[in-house]
Amino acid sequence: MHYWYGYGAGIWGMAVMTVSMLLFWALIIIAIVALVRYLGRAGRDQRRTTTAQDVLAERFARGEIDEEEYRRRLRALSEHRPDGRGS
Repeated sequence: MHYWYGYGAGIWGMAVMTVSMLLFWALIIIAIVALVRYLGRAGRDQRRTTTAQDVLAERFARGEIDEEEYRRRLRALSEHRPDGRGS
């Protein structure tokens, strides 16, 4: 339908709408990918902070070592800390 102000958006208007819609969806997809990568990295960083004492406590909790062995190894770990300081 032709109105007094012309033929609507015209070819350039359609081109701008198409490009802007493609850019919009590209930004949405990039944001989702970035969020997934960030959350995945955060979970991986938390798992890396397991200390030797944590591993020893887990072994004790699973019953792999008895209380005497646990205390002996815990004492040895506290005496030989990686930062060079003893207890």
